[in-house]
Amino acid sequence: MLENVEIPEGMNPEVIEHLMYPKNYGKLENPSCVGVAVDEKTSEYVIFYTLLEDNIIKDVKFATNGCQDTVVVGSMYTEMIKGQTTEFAQSALGKIATKLGDMTPQQKVCAELVLNGFVASMINAQNLAEGKEEEAHIMKMDKSCEIKENENE
Repeated sequence: MLENVEIPEGMNPEVIEHLMYPKNYGKLENPSCVGVAVDEKTSEYVIFYTLLEDNIIKDVKFATNGCQDTVVVGSMYTEMIKGQTTEFAQSALGKIATKLGDMTPQQKVCAELVLNGFVASMINAQNLAEGKEEEAHIMKMDKSCEIKENENE
């Protein structure tokens, strides 16, 4: 789709593709589990809708009110984990970090927001399997996307 676009030097074409054409964005009808990660300082969130069959992620979608970095990571991450095991999905964020290359502290928090949304959906699945009534599991972020330019991790 981006064959006529001149990609700036040092930018991963896959990142540009996910920025321009996000995958798996929106609400999944009838998910097995739902997780939400929230940055209370900025009110940004990521919602993960996951359809599980045994230990396999049959389908997954995400929604966010976050920045473009969150959308890119969500799109890349959901594409990476769809059809995979839940164990693979939990280890896959490091692979995304490699694809994204050097990330700013703010971008790292956006990536964590995405991963925590998925982790929250897995906690929701476990809670539901144990008979707990829970529409969605909500995780609050320790770090905020609102990071000052000169602030170190």
